Amino acid sequence: MKGRIAQAGMTFIELMVVVAIVGILTTIALPNIKNYSARAKVSEAILAFGRCRNAVQEVYLSGGDTLPGENNWGCESGNTSKFVDSITTTDEGIIIVRLHPAVGDARIANADITMAPMNRSGTVMNSDDLGNSVYRWRCGSKSDKTDIDPNFLPGTCRGF
Repeated sequence: MKGRIAQAGMTFIELMVVVAIVGILTTIALPNIKNYSARAKVSEAILAFGRCRNAVQEVYLSGGDTLPGENNWGCESGNTSKFVDSITTTDEGIIIVRLHPAVGDARIANADITMAPMNRSGTVMNSDDLGNSVYRWRCGSKSDKTDIDPNFLPGTCRGF
């Protein structure tokens, strides 16, 4: 043998530097990953508004004599999912989606998200608006009893 082959590998110091870098990256990235996960769960729960939006729109547009009343809009049952615990409605047709307690994140578990039908004057619709179309929907407003941190709501559902 003419020479010894040098042993390849990392020294202990190099290994500690790599571990430190991975640790720093993890502490920076992990909170963001948790926030993205919570936002995705809330976005999926927002999809539960669809069926009730149509029911509320139809009631107002049909122009009957009275509004159906609390939890009688015909869309409250059968809309639960992995992230949606319940869907309720108010007398005016404000839709309230409650996130499931087992959603896996205490920051959004048991939180309510609301969607309110608005008329052209910018107020929540009521029995005076029967026969008119819903002009727009206000989603995630604190005045409608939304109690989730707005940072977890999609940009289109932040109380506008």
